[in-house]
Amino acid sequence: MATEPGNVNEFRELARQVLPKMYYDFYTGGAEDQHTLKQNVDAFRRIMLRPRVIVDASKIDMSTTVLGYKISAPIMIAPTARHQLAHPEGEVATARAAAACNTIMVLSNMSTCTVEDVASSCNAIRFFQLYVLKRRDISAQIVHRVENNGYKAIVLTVDTPRLGRREADIKNRMVAPQLRNFEGLLSTEVHTDKGSNLEALVKGMYDTSLSWEDIGWLKSITNLPILIKGVLTHEDARKAVEVGVAGIVVSNHGARQLDYTPATISVLEEVVHAVGGRVPVLFDGGVRRGTDVFKALALGAQAVLVGRPVVYGLAANGERGVRRVIEMLKDEFELTMALSGCPSVKDITRSHVTTEFDKPRSML
Repeated sequence: MATEPGNVNEFRELARQVLPKMYYDFYTGGAEDQHTLKQNVDAFRRIMLRPRVIVDASKIDMSTTVLGYKISAPIMIAPTARHQLAHPEGEVATARAAAACNTIMVLSNMSTCTVEDVASSCNAIRFFQLYVLKRRDISAQIVHRVENNGYKAIVLTVDTPRLGRREADIKNRMVAPQLRNFEGLLSTEVHTDKGSNLEALVKGMYDTSLSWEDIGWLKSITNLPILIKGVLTHEDARKAVEVGVAGIVVSNHGARQLDYTPATISVLEEVVHAVGGRVPVLFDGGVRRGTDVFKALALGAQAVLVGRPVVYGLAANGERGVRRVIEMLKDEFELTMALSGCPSVKDITRSHVTTEFDKPRSML
């Protein structure tokens, strides 16, 4: 890279410079009017910090645990598809960067590297994101491969009975490579005369009948803890706890599914209150600064997941680019903790932020 980025947002332009337009649009785009896509980021700007002063900031401890696994900071790598479109080493490079940063990567079901290749690339804690397919036997085989290769949890995405209308992909007639996780099991090669090949692929593969009762089926085929990703309401949060999930990821799929859903940061607290501490709540959507990480934790998240910036870093400079993205967010988060008077993650509380919905605080 000719010029080292000064913050995570600058990796997006570097990615634009090196990626074919079709792939850049695939990674950056959202559904329909992309209203929620914009709101995911903008909603953070409406949350203000309330720092405490005269607090010993000589030692800042960012470490935390997720499902009992210790990580260096509450910043994880979200599941995003087809990393080899961004860089030849694909998810293997991303996994190595996650290991170097001592954090957890959630490998996408739609990865371009196999679960085995990623598992053998480095020694690290990693989770696996799952879509339930119409061919349940194939989903079961993939879950067993994941378990046998040392992955520590299943993150079940539940907001995709059909693919959202991603108009850039339709206009570009998006074409994606075969997915190696399905080799010998299922063809992922699709040809269509209308719109995006991805839309046709999802329509043919994903199980649109998935219901709450199927969480029991998934629990019956694996001993791994199951988190569900895609919860936005207190009703679904309570239902998730009732069916026995091990955790919840508040997510609107990076605003790629249903437009005009709320920004995830605006509903995080609703989900946290509904769960009532019974399972951990993770957060996904719009994190671009260390202050965003701090705000999400103050509103009750145990950790955040970062998606697009990781892909931009991968496109810009492979494994090193991903490492720099995570390191930048960690550095900013550490500084925010210090300046807010929070020596450790457990010191971050709801009183450290104010939102547009908070009542004015009484003045002495």
